[in-house]
Amino acid sequence: MRFVPTSEQEDFTASLDRLLAGADSVGAARSWAAGDHVPGLALWRRLAEQGVHALLVPEEHGGMGATPVELVLALELVGRHAVPGPWVESVAFLPVALGSGPVVEALAEGGVGTVALAPHVPYALDADLAEHRYVVVDGALHGAEVGEEHTSVDATRRLFSVTPTGAGQSSAQGTGDLDRAFDTAVLACAAQLLGAGERLLDDAVAYVKQRRQFGREIGSYQAIKHQLADVRIALDFARPLVHGAALADPATICRDVSAAKLAAADAAYLAARVALQVHGAVGYTLELELSLWITKVRALVAAWGTTAYHRDRVLAALVAEREQRTEVAG
Repeated sequence: MRFVPTSEQEDFTASLDRLLAGADSVGAARSWAAGDHVPGLALWRRLAEQGVHALLVPEEHGGMGATPVELVLALELVGRHAVPGPWVESVAFLPVALGSGPVVEALAEGGVGTVALAPHVPYALDADLAEHRYVVVDGALHGAEVGEEHTSVDATRRLFSVTPTGAGQSSAQGTGDLDRAFDTAVLACAAQLLGAGERLLDDAVAYVKQRRQFGREIGSYQAIKHQLADVRIALDFARPLVHGAALADPATICRDVSAAKLAAADAAYLAARVALQVHGAVGYTLELELSLWITKVRALVAAWGTTAYHRDRVLAALVAEREQRTEVAG
């Protein structure tokens, strides 16, 4: 499979990239971590005006009726610029899980939504400010109430326990497909990881070109070149898997999105480790912008399914496919 964005998709991503490059996304992320959501929500609304929140919402419900391809392109930029907020929940999971209705229309216009889905997403992200809160219990989506706050390694990810507002099947909400919603969320998370990994590599390359030691730029040393090249290769191998999963056939979507999440997580984590190493001691300081992406990668690696879960999922899919081919051949 050869993924080549269309001219419309290229224009869409270029417009988003210009918007985010001109916005103070780092400042918004730092304010968000400190409890001030005003700058982050202002950026959230600007992206809503660009149609990011409406990508997967059908046109008849006020959305764009786009494909997962556009979602991947947009969420990669969200990850690259460290934009705070429950993006996967609001833009990927809930529009698919709810299917239709006034909440879907509100999300398309920029409403903030969140969800908890144990065990993969035990806590709801930014539930204290979300206008639409949900929890999945016994395979059904329910409205939720906010409970205790929990600490994340990423200070911009404010996690909360949530409990259903009602009990029983009568309180279930949404007409969408929860399995497909989960796979879409996994794909969106992989795209964020890919974008964060690219930003970490860019920052690492820029730093080694200007940091001097023993009379020369540290980027001229072979060992550092090799480390950065390994990151470049890992990201380049992850990208086709992420883009390919956005085009996946429904029969293989579980396997493909899990493989994409694994590859993106491994590549982004490698980028974080190498970026931290080449920056040296200053890389450990929270004052350095690099910390925003390092901690975000660490949090996203385990979000929407751990590495172990997705490896088991890929393995189970491959075993099932082999058994099916064996039965057909027999």
